[in-house]
Amino acid sequence: MDFKDEIKQLGERISKLKMQIQTEEATKNAFVMPFIKALGYDVFNPIEVVPEFISDIGIKKGEKIDYAIFKDDKPTILIECKHWEQNLNIHDGQLLRYFHVSKAKFGLLTNGIEYRFYSDLVDPNKMDEKPFLEFKIADIKDNQIEELKKFHKSYFDIDSIVNTASELKYTNELKQILHKELNTPSSEFVKFFAKQVYPSVVTQKVLELFTDLTKKSIQQYISDLYTERLKNALTKENEINKEKANETEVLIEEVDHRIETTQEEMEAFMIVKTILRQKIAIDRIYYRDAQSYFTVILDDSNRKLICRLYLDKKRYISFIGNDKKENKNELNTIDDIFKYSDELLRIAESYK
Repeated sequence: MDFKDEIKQLGERISKLKMQIQTEEATKNAFVMPFIKALGYDVFNPIEVVPEFISDIGIKKGEKIDYAIFKDDKPTILIECKHWEQNLNIHDGQLLRYFHVSKAKFGLLTNGIEYRFYSDLVDPNKMDEKPFLEFKIADIKDNQIEELKKFHKSYFDIDSIVNTASELKYTNELKQILHKELNTPSSEFVKFFAKQVYPSVVTQKVLELFTDLTKKSIQQYISDLYTERLKNALTKENEINKEKANETEVLIEEVDHRIETTQEEMEAFMIVKTILRQKIAIDRIYYRDAQSYFTVILDDSNRKLICRLYLDKKRYISFIGNDKKENKNELNTIDDIFKYSDELLRIAESYK
């Protein structure tokens, strides 16, 4: 199992188990120790991972941090753990104190669900206020896994991580600012755009008008961008599968000359395929055309029916329920298939 699969699997396991974890110690054992193990470290080897690492803070002696990961006989990563329900925002000060008196270059604050990696990018030997890498393990993205992989024992290189950590830190902060501005535009953000299109002075009344216009314009632009990319993806995929589709149509005609696979049916198939490929390998997705309906199946097996599509005068997408009855849902356009993404993915995953 590669690193990406191991982290994804751990995230799924944590999501299933969390309601059974009642204490901080249980959080460490069930969530944090497997995470450290996934990074390639032997949690039972005191040369690599030291639990209850003693770190004297000023006049306080014998203060302990939950784990310290060692490299070349020196602590490199300090890990402070909390119960999975704890809000990490109120606990970063504790890690900061440990970090200040340690020679470690990185600090990790976690509740087993959320992980925050810190360093001293702003002031040497002083932990930054904001993490340079932050994620929830159940929702971790591929690019975050690539950054996390740099902490794996096999790839760990302090200089390499530090070189990219600064860029990562500021990129994350800029993304947070963009997220805030796109959802709740500030007056400065609105003025920037209003001054470029409004021919007169931007008064308070004009600013209020453009606040709503700016938010709508952003939402429409993102929607248009998404639609355009989806169309491009469907076009490319349609071109790739054109020869296969043509071959399939020839075979269908040989069996029954009354069956004709239409362009709309192929477009609908591409939409279903686009949805399913989020979780299902593309080479597992097939279709079968019949006189009265069009079906999407997995593994070229009629036993693995995903849905049926009726695309004549009225359009429908149907699913077979547990009672073996067919449930039809009307579609105004084939784009309405996207409304049933969750159901399509649920059915597809049930055949894994």
